[in-house]
Amino acid sequence: MHRHRNTATVLSVLSMGLGQLYNRQFLKGLLLLLVEAAGLLYFLPRLGEAIWGVVTLGDKPLHMEKIGGKMVPVADHSIQLLINGLIVLLILGIFIWIYISNVRDAYRTGKHRDDGGTPASFKDTMHFTLDKRFPQLLLTLPGISILFLTIMPIIMAILLAFTNYSAPNHIPPAKLVDWVGFQTFIDLIRLKTWSHTFYGVFTWTVIWAIIATVTTYFGGLLVALLIDQKDIKFKGLWRTIFIVPYAIPQLISLLVMRNLFNGQFGPINQYLGYFGLGGLPWLTDPFWAKVTVILVNMWVGIPVSMVLILGVLTAIPKDLYEAADVDGATPFQKLRIITLPFVLFATAPVLIMQFAGNINNFNVIFLLTNGDPVKGDYQYAGATDLLVTWLYKLTLNQSKFNMASAIGIIIFLVVASLSIWSYRRSKSYKEEDMIQ
Repeated sequence: MHRHRNTATVLSVLSMGLGQLYNRQFLKGLLLLLVEAAGLLYFLPRLGEAIWGVVTLGDKPLHMEKIGGKMVPVADHSIQLLINGLIVLLILGIFIWIYISNVRDAYRTGKHRDDGGTPASFKDTMHFTLDKRFPQLLLTLPGISILFLTIMPIIMAILLAFTNYSAPNHIPPAKLVDWVGFQTFIDLIRLKTWSHTFYGVFTWTVIWAIIATVTTYFGGLLVALLIDQKDIKFKGLWRTIFIVPYAIPQLISLLVMRNLFNGQFGPINQYLGYFGLGGLPWLTDPFWAKVTVILVNMWVGIPVSMVLILGVLTAIPKDLYEAADVDGATPFQKLRIITLPFVLFATAPVLIMQFAGNINNFNVIFLLTNGDPVKGDYQYAGATDLLVTWLYKLTLNQSKFNMASAIGIIIFLVVASLSIWSYRRSKSYKEEDMIQ
């Protein structure tokens, strides 16, 4: 009763395309046989070396060997071995997926024959693919691009955190890189030279994310409420004025602000001097540098919240305010009972997203202060450095790739866990059909 499906399945397991040939789908079977042949030609000379490279990261440090009568430098490049190994293993994953699909296709066709049907011709298969599976077909190339250009670098970054890939002792090809397990994380959290910097930068990152999110959100809320008042004239003009800081490219705004707050010749200190006030060390003192980045972030971030909240305010039913007026509610009561619940309900996911974005707010810190002023007891970090800017310095300036990768993993865990936890506790998640 199940003769065709069983035979086709066994044949397709033995070799790609055999099940299709058995089901009289000759062109499809030949194509799958060619795919398997190409896979074997690719994997036979590479797969063993790829697995060896990923497992060992090489075993030959830089040395001289006599090749062709000449002494030439020879070495195993640990990072190249890891990258090449990952590429081969990812291609192997794609090949295995095709192999499994080949078995499933042979089984389905064999089952169809057992039920009295006839196998689909190659023309019918192509027509079905272009008609019913066209979205999946169109997404295949972007999916493969994401696999190799996004997912593979992420996997690579994660793996580096479990190695000793850092200057000066483990930079290939002069030196080999080794797997060290969780030693990098242990050093980051427990080794005094690193842990002091990590806890200091991590604490400032959390404080910064909270203050930056609260100030920009409620600053935007205040501006939106003021513009939305009935007796405010030229509302379009006010919206345009407040959106200008957001319309200007952030790079330009931050570099201009850096010059404005310059302690020696910046216009802000000159203006303070006109009124008999002494200048402030806006970018050179640790406390005032933190105040400066918060103020500048408000300048850049408030317009975004303002536009978002203005859209929410226009969606609040006016009947609620009219009923509140009949009941004699004060403006503050209407704000507390009607406006704020609607605004917070609609913007809670965006608020969480802004918090996560501020943890990774590289632009404001790097372009405004470069993480400075320098702190002598920090490892390659300044007073205003966030984890993400510290990670950048460790990677680009100090070649501490394993430590930077460990910090990147910690950032991801913190952002992901806080975002998921906050979103699942918000009313937007629990009562998503409230406004419908």
